[in-house]
Amino acid sequence: MSRLIVISNRVSAPTAQQPSAQGGLAVALTAALREADGIWFGWSGETGDTGELRFETYDGVTSATIDLPEQDVEEYYDGYANRTLWPLFHYRLGLTEFERDFQGGYERVNRLFSEVISPHIEPDDLVWVHDYHMVPLGWMLRQKGIKNRLGFFLHIPWPPTRLLIALPEHKRLVEALFAYDVIGFQTREWLETFHDYVEREMGGTIGPDDDVTVGGRTIKAIACPIGIDAREFIAAANGEKAAATLSRMVESVSGRDLIVGVDRLDYSKGIEERFNGYQRFLETRPDRRTNVSLLQIAPPSRATVQSYQEIRASLDALSGRINGAFAEIDWVPLRYVNRGLPRDVLAGVYRAARVALVTPLRDGMNLVAKEFVAAQDPEDPGVLILSRFAGAAEQLGEALLINPYSPDETADAIEHALAMPRDERIARWQKMYDNVRREDVIWWRRRFTDALAAVELTPA
Repeated sequence: MSRLIVISNRVSAPTAQQPSAQGGLAVALTAALREADGIWFGWSGETGDTGELRFETYDGVTSATIDLPEQDVEEYYDGYANRTLWPLFHYRLGLTEFERDFQGGYERVNRLFSEVISPHIEPDDLVWVHDYHMVPLGWMLRQKGIKNRLGFFLHIPWPPTRLLIALPEHKRLVEALFAYDVIGFQTREWLETFHDYVEREMGGTIGPDDDVTVGGRTIKAIACPIGIDAREFIAAANGEKAAATLSRMVESVSGRDLIVGVDRLDYSKGIEERFNGYQRFLETRPDRRTNVSLLQIAPPSRATVQSYQEIRASLDALSGRINGAFAEIDWVPLRYVNRGLPRDVLAGVYRAARVALVTPLRDGMNLVAKEFVAAQDPEDPGVLILSRFAGAAEQLGEALLINPYSPDETADAIEHALAMPRDERIARWQKMYDNVRREDVIWWRRRFTDALAAVELTPA
C-alpha cells in the first residue's frame, strides 16, 4: 500500500504534548496517515533559523515540522498568504495588499519546503498538499525530480477571473497548479470559477470526467466538499460535558430563545453584518426583544495583521452600542466572547440554541454549520440560518438561506426561525443531518485520495 504524504502550512497531527487531533480535518488526515504509514509535514509555528525537520511519531502517526525565519513568517504567512491571497480569494480586493516582498517570501518558503521534504518522499508515495499557503509547492517538487502522484486541495473559495487577474503574476500562480495531478475544490461553484479562468486566461479546455487541459498537460479538477467527523461530534453532543453545558446555557438565558454564532474573528465571517441584522431585529420587533439572547463566540486570529485588529475594534464598539441601546436591568441582548471553547463544550452550546447564525460573506465551506446540525436534539432541533455565500449552502439547502449583507433579510430570518413549527424544524433538520452523516470528513478524504490513486503515471 502506498504511503500518504500530507503537506500543509501547520501540522495538526497528535503529539505527546497534544495527544488528540484538533478538529475534523486533523482527525481524518490522522486516520489516513495511520492507515498508510505516512508523514505529515508542515511549519512548527515557531521562528528560528535551523532549516531542519524535527520528526515525532506518536500513536502511529509521524509528523515532521520546521521552524521559519522571522522574515519568512512576515512575508510568507502574515504577508502573501494572509494579506494578499486570503482577502483576494474571499472577494475583498480593497483589503488586498500587493507587495513584491510578500511574493518573494511566499516562493522562498515553498522552495524551502520542497528542499527539505523531497528527500523523504519515496517512489510510491501519494503526496497531498493543502491550501493557499502551498500553491507552488507541487511545481517546486517536480523541479526536484519528484514524479509521484501529487494532489492539491483548496480549502477556501476560488475567486472570479475578474478578481484574480488583479493579482500580479496571477498566471504564474495558476500555472503552478498544473504540476499536480488532481486539484480539489470545496464546491461546484469554486470549480466552475477555476474552469472560467483556465478557459479565458490560459486558452485551456474542459473535458469529460473532470479533465482540464492546458497545452499538453491534462489534470483532474474535482468538487469535493469537506465534512466533519460526524460520528465523533454526535457522540460529543450526547456526552457529559455537552449535557452540563446545555444545562448551564438553559439556566443562563432564563427561558429566552438562544441564538448562537461561532466564528474565528475574521472579516470574511460577516460578524459585523450579523450584529447589524440582529440589531435590526431588535429595532423592528420591540415586543420580541427580551425573548431572545445572542451569544457570539469569536476567538481572535492573525493578531499581527492590521485588518484583523480593525475588525476586532469595530466589533467591540458595535457590541457595546447594541447592549447600550437595548439592554434592560435583567437582560443583555448580546454576549460577545473572544475566546475559543473545547469541541464538547461547543456541542452543548449548539444543542442549547434555538437558532444558529452562520452568515459569512464568503466561505469555502464553513464546518460550524455542519457541527450545529450534528449537535441537535432529533426531537426538538434548532434552525440553521445560513449565508448563501458559504460553500455549505450547496449541501444544506434546507437551512434558511440569506444574503448576509441585508440586515432586513437577517432580521426576517431570525423571526421565521423562532416561529417555525416543530414539525417543519424536524423535517428541515433531518435532510441536513442525513447529508452531514453521509458526506462526512472520512468520505471527503477517501473521495480525494481515491481520485489521486487512480491517476495513471506517465512512464519515466
